[in-house]
Amino acid sequence: MTSPSTTRSAPQGADAPPRHRRGTPGYRNTNWALFAAGFSTFSLMYCVQPLLPLFTTHFGITPTQSSLSLSLTTGLLAVAIFIVGFWSSRLPRKGIMAASLFASGILTLLVALTPTWHALLAVRGLQGLVLGGVPAVAMAYLAEEVAPSDLGFAMGLYIGGSAFGGMAGRVMTGLVADYFDWRVAMMVVGALGIGSALLFVMSLPASRHFTPQRGGGWQAARTGIMTHLVDVNLLSLFALAFLLMGGFVTIYNYAGFRLLAPPYSLSQAAISAIFTVYVVGIFASALFGRLADRHGRGLMLCLGVGTMLVGTLLTLSPALLLVIAGVILATFGFFAAHAVASGWVGQLARGYKAQAASLYLLAYYLGSSVLGSVGGKCWEVAGWNGVAGLIATLLVLGLGLAWRLYAVIGAPCASAASSRAG
Repeated sequence: MTSPSTTRSAPQGADAPPRHRRGTPGYRNTNWALFAAGFSTFSLMYCVQPLLPLFTTHFGITPTQSSLSLSLTTGLLAVAIFIVGFWSSRLPRKGIMAASLFASGILTLLVALTPTWHALLAVRGLQGLVLGGVPAVAMAYLAEEVAPSDLGFAMGLYIGGSAFGGMAGRVMTGLVADYFDWRVAMMVVGALGIGSALLFVMSLPASRHFTPQRGGGWQAARTGIMTHLVDVNLLSLFALAFLLMGGFVTIYNYAGFRLLAPPYSLSQAAISAIFTVYVVGIFASALFGRLADRHGRGLMLCLGVGTMLVGTLLTLSPALLLVIAGVILATFGFFAAHAVASGWVGQLARGYKAQAASLYLLAYYLGSSVLGSVGGKCWEVAGWNGVAGLIATLLVLGLGLAWRLYAVIGAPCASAASSRAG
């Protein structure tokens, strides 16, 4: 099904350089660089999330309207990922990711200077477009450059960097905004993003298993996309990405509104401190990436989705400690499932790996954009019960898809065997 002109990889004969393996300098540098890339991308993307209640008061808008500062970014990010996926076969992977990281850091600084709500949305939308360079290419880079037996752990660290960035962006902006204002908070996060871009450029090894193509980009990409869209297993993973990310971003979009209101009446700083539970995503990503390599991705995927569902149901409790425990479990389950699913996409795709990653992330960020805004309507109509009900429904559907994958191709050690065969 894959023609030689569309593999996008350097020849894999006896003279091909070895892939990065655990314990080698190349493997360590790759992990550091992709951790920094995930950190920067997610901190810059989600730094506005704890600021949504502040936007409602500062600009005089509704909670659903305030969520556009995130939904617009993730929606246009999905478009950017799709477009970059078309052209990723022509340009160096490292160059695409570096340009994306530097540009997004600069745009975050510009957000702090916007005078009106519509100007803020315009810059955040542009930021969504430039942020697409990293997620569109990072998974393909790892799948090409890292040995299959060590891919799960490397992918888990990249997702872990995303988790740490998401936590740091949320916590920093919330704390700084509480003591100064949201504009200062955005400038701090933007400066940190630029620093992460510098670390990325200095650490990431150049591609050794990728040769830029000089023609046929659109045709090759279209062929790759159509190949993946008739693969039922990949379609299941794409649907899972939509459901999981939609549910996860909805939790964090509206948890702040709930905790600011009675009976909790927490401060902005206290709510930001609660966002530190995001750090469990780092542990979950690395752990489940390694467990998936050993015990099969299907089982680990089911466990991740199931954990997220249990956590969501716990947030329905009126007790603050149980609400926090629910957010912790949901966060752990989400990153566990995402680390497994994203790594599985690269292994199931037979060629056209960049397009497979682009389709997965297109669904992922469309879920964030569409379902994150739908969650706002649920909040306005039925409060947190409506929000949790929406998320639980999404996760039940996701658990069904995960179970199907486990039953069909996810028996223990099956994915590890396929990795060695590939």
